[in-house]
Amino acid sequence: MIRNAILADTSSLLKLELACFATDRLSERSFRHMIMRAHASLLVDDVEGEIAGYSLTLFHQNTSMARLYSLAVAAKWRGQGVAAKLLAASEHDALSRGVVSMRLEVNVHNRAAIALYTRQGYCEFALVDDYYEDHTAAVRMQKALAPNLAPSVSRVPYYAQTLEFTCGPASLMMAMKALSPNMRLDRRLELRIWREATSIFMTSGHGGCSAYGLALAAFHRGLDVKVFTLDDIEMFVNSVRSPEKREVIRIVQDDFLREIRRLKIPLEAHHLSLQTMATALHEGAVAMVLISAYRLTGDKSPHWVVVCGLDTRFVYIHEPYVDREKGKTETTCLGIPVTHKEFERMRFYGVRRQYATLLLSKKSKGN
Repeated sequence: MIRNAILADTSSLLKLELACFATDRLSERSFRHMIMRAHASLLVDDVEGEIAGYSLTLFHQNTSMARLYSLAVAAKWRGQGVAAKLLAASEHDALSRGVVSMRLEVNVHNRAAIALYTRQGYCEFALVDDYYEDHTAAVRMQKALAPNLAPSVSRVPYYAQTLEFTCGPASLMMAMKALSPNMRLDRRLELRIWREATSIFMTSGHGGCSAYGLALAAFHRGLDVKVFTLDDIEMFVNSVRSPEKREVIRIVQDDFLREIRRLKIPLEAHHLSLQTMATALHEGAVAMVLISAYRLTGDKSPHWVVVCGLDTRFVYIHEPYVDREKGKTETTCLGIPVTHKEFERMRFYGVRRQYATLLLSKKSKGN
């Protein structure tokens, strides 16, 4: 019988984990946390009080994608369809929560598991070297739970930010790589763009990147840029309590804005509609959007993401921040499907409902 795991199952789950995996094991504390947390589903196959196997699925907050984190079957029950049954139950559970895409990672040497996932409709889309604790590579696979809603493979490559305050540079780098495939993405470029575009201060710690600063960084690298945001210098100011820091942000923003006007970079003080964005993406442009991270990660900060696809129901985004402490990997951060309604909620920041979108494209001939 497939059912939700309960705390009383913890010791049996741990015993199964130790028997099935030599590395990258879940701890007893982890199992307890997964059973009690809101954004995970831990299912077990209970055979007359004995746990034959389990499947653990993690859900991405306010999105329509899930990750099969772990699937394990006791040795005596293997070859009897337990894994396939658990996998199907996890997919059904995910679909009932509005999830339309399931992803997973599997050891490249685990041919039996890869064969199972392939039979169940999963497709390989990446190979990650040195993924596990023993340095073994992982195969990344995905399956559309609602095939008619599955996005096509995005032309926007993925790059994860390496510092907690470089979401803007990471998003810009993904957009630039999509427009210039031969461009090399590395940490040196990430930090260089951050130095060029930072607002210096933010709510705490180092400053995030201004829409104006990122627009200038893209322009100076040969791209056409359109900026959709209010024509003022107040973005990020109210998130800082110190009057001195607020004044510094105003000076930086004003300097960026003066340079944008001098270079005649289009600055449109209105919201970019999804319909207009979809048309621009179809014509080869790439969009970067400032969102409220609270709806995506629970963090009350403005956050840059890049749009890698858009259809009649979902906006697909690359999330540059990989929260590994919460079990996230690049697999769960690229091509995240977000409903139009939820995306519209995300793309306004703060009580003033500030917004910012950068539309990037290759330089037009004659410019």
